[in-house]
Amino acid sequence: MSVIEVSHITKDYGGNKGVFDISFTVEQGEVLGFLGPNGSGKTTTIRQLLGFIASDSGTITISGLDAFKEASETNAQIGYLPGEIAFMDDMTGIEFIGFMAKMKKIDNLDKAHELIEFLELDASSQIKRMSKGMKQKVGLVIALMQDAPILILDEPTSGLDPLMQTKFVKLMQKAKQEGKTILMSSHIFEEIEHTCDRILMIKDGKLIASDSIENLTKNKMKHYKIHFRKSNEATMVSYYFPGSVVEGNMLTLDLQGNPTELIRKLALYDVEDIEVQPQSLEEIFLQYYGGDKE
Repeated sequence: MSVIEVSHITKDYGGNKGVFDISFTVEQGEVLGFLGPNGSGKTTTIRQLLGFIASDSGTITISGLDAFKEASETNAQIGYLPGEIAFMDDMTGIEFIGFMAKMKKIDNLDKAHELIEFLELDASSQIKRMSKGMKQKVGLVIALMQDAPILILDEPTSGLDPLMQTKFVKLMQKAKQEGKTILMSSHIFEEIEHTCDRILMIKDGKLIASDSIENLTKNKMKHYKIHFRKSNEATMVSYYFPGSVVEGNMLTLDLQGNPTELIRKLALYDVEDIEVQPQSLEEIFLQYYGGDKE
């Protein structure tokens, strides 16, 4: 069952800025990664999902409700972390969390305290004295404390150190086990690989790719470094693989898919060692975007 349905939405700000004829769905219990460079349309799409802005054309439904016309009902089902959080700097972390809990009509703060402990957040500090990472933890507590069935997270690990990024992945894996539906934009490719079932790639306001992590992993390029006992054998094998590079007795090449032909050729020679390095999600991303990282 599709929890989020986006059908042919366009929001045109002029000058080729906005999003254009975008369609996708997020299924019940699915974790969808949303990738794209800065200015590609991720945040504009998310703001339409939350009913903050209306689309020029197209429709968005969340749990069967119109995301703009029935925003108060749809947002009650959503835990949202914006890319930029508007804090009240004169409050402490726990005061701001309590303030937001009242806004969201959350009476029980047990979940918030559980998250504060898990994320090792000193919530007694004044927000204006907090680092970016500490403020991000406050934002995560607020997004997750209502235990909503749908999570929309815009750059959720921005400012977090590697340990906290790992803890965030564990939170998402737990949320997935609980059947929550999650859409998150991120430029941390490792966390996307570890948490998402499927990814969307957006460029210049248009979707350019949609595939499962499984398919991307299965079809991605592998980088081979093959060490021969004799340098002339590296040269001989290189003739079969255009684009391969010989350095002394080492042959390097990139192959996509099944390496059967490579293995068949190597069986005829004296191979000392083979190193295989799978293409990362970041490298796949850069193929689509021509080197533009987020």
